[in-house]
Amino acid sequence: MQRVESEIARLIQEIDYDEVSRLFATLSGGKRVRAKLILKIAPDASQAPLLAAIVELIHAASLLHDDVIDDAMTRRGTVSVNATQGSKTAVMLGDILYSKAFTELVSFDKTIAKIVASSVTALSKGEMQDVKMADSFNDDEEKYLRMLYLKTATLIEAAAMAAAKLAGKDVEKHGVYGKNLGLSFQIIDDILDITSDEETLGKPAMNDYVEGKCTLPYIYLYQVLDAEDRVKLLSLHGKKIDTEQTQWIQARMHKHGCILQSFELAKKLSNEAMQAVADDKELIAILETMIQRSY
Repeated sequence: MQRVESEIARLIQEIDYDEVSRLFATLSGGKRVRAKLILKIAPDASQAPLLAAIVELIHAASLLHDDVIDDAMTRRGTVSVNATQGSKTAVMLGDILYSKAFTELVSFDKTIAKIVASSVTALSKGEMQDVKMADSFNDDEEKYLRMLYLKTATLIEAAAMAAAKLAGKDVEKHGVYGKNLGLSFQIIDDILDITSDEETLGKPAMNDYVEGKCTLPYIYLYQVLDAEDRVKLLSLHGKKIDTEQTQWIQARMHKHGCILQSFELAKKLSNEAMQAVADDKELIAILETMIQRSY
């Protein structure tokens, strides 16, 4: 990971603009899940740290744009770039990171470059779908999961597939692993948005519903509520909710087991990912750690 961080620093320095370096230094690196995944799958590949750095730049760029779209004031417990510098600067910084990542990506095998580049197109499409879906309450589980795959899972899937190609391993099986890891990871995040507090999350609790996002627990809740409670749930969609309203939603979810139902799907996806890479104990350990985040 030290080599990955060194590669990231080098790429940012090569952009040759002090303002970009200053702003990038304010970003929280996060867990570096995608980079760690690449290193786990291709530990001996000389290009693995650079590939990991490229994917992390792409991820950082997507988050910058995501914060602008969501009008988010915080990211990973720190103030977002759009909150301090404005949306224009945040978008331009994201564009620069994307461009630099693609510039470096062309030095890789064509298949690897295409895997990563295609995932960015899918990611952007997923972001657009997410915005569109927030216009009204969505109670379609399959529609939500398709969007989730595009917006969140594709880049993790691409990281796993590209690393497998780099290491001469089974690309398809690692793709299944990456896809299911990404989906289950985001479902756990959806759960934590409801069950955790602001200090733990680094952003306001139950922020997803305020932003108009109908994650799995809300979809499952809607499916089991009576007509009167459905009307109340819909009336709170996309609006700031007070403590009493928050507690009402949480109580109904607890009563109907919506959190557990969401967790069970995340666990099912995680188990499928484990089966795809059954001989790789380190990749299985990543899944086990991820699943445990909700408890």
